[in-house]
Amino acid sequence: MTPEALGALALFALVSSITPGPNNLMLMASGANFGLRRTVPHMAGVALGFVFLLLCIGAGLGEVLERWPALDTGLRALCLAYLAWLTWRLATAAPPGERDGRDRPLTFLEAAAFQWINPKGWAMALTAVTAYLPGDGTRALLAAAAVFGLVNLSSVSTWAVAGTRVRSLLGEGRRLRVFNVTMAILLALSVLPLFR
Repeated sequence: MTPEALGALALFALVSSITPGPNNLMLMASGANFGLRRTVPHMAGVALGFVFLLLCIGAGLGEVLERWPALDTGLRALCLAYLAWLTWRLATAAPPGERDGRDRPLTFLEAAAFQWINPKGWAMALTAVTAYLPGDGTRALLAAAAVFGLVNLSSVSTWAVAGTRVRSLLGEGRRLRVFNVTMAILLALSVLPLFR
C-alpha cells in the first residue's frame, strides 16, 4: 500500500469512525450513565471487534454474503432485533442513584459481538476493503486493520468522554432520563439504512 493510499484510508477511517452511528451513540450514553472507567471495556470491544470484522471481510466473508443472500437477510433481522433491545434498554435506564444493579454498560464481548450486526460497521468495513484494498493482499489488509484500530479507538474514546462531560451538565435526575430517551430515539433512527 502506497503512503498516499494509506493516508486516504486513514482519512476515511477517521471520518467514518468519528461520525454518529450506533456505536458512538451507545458510547456517549454509556459515558453519561456509567462514567469513563466503566465504559472502557465497551470502547475496547468496539475497536477490536471492528478490526476483527474488517479482517474477516478482507479475507473473503463479503463474498460469502454475496453468494448467499439469506445470510445477509438474517444478519439484518438480527441487527434490528438487537438494536431494538438496546434502544429499549437505553430508554428505560434508571439514573445512577435509582439503579437496582441490573443496569450496566456493555461488556467487551457484547460490544465486540455487536460489530457483526452494526450496519454502519459493515458499511465501513466493506467500503475499506473494496475501495482501498482491492487486490492489495494480506499486508495491506493488516495495515488497514491497524489504522482502523487506532483511529477507531480514539474516535470511540472521544464519544465516551463527551458522554461523561454531558453527565456533569445533566445531573442524575429528569434531565438524564430525557437524554437517555433522546439517545434511544437516535439509536433507533440509526437502523433506517437497513430498510433502503
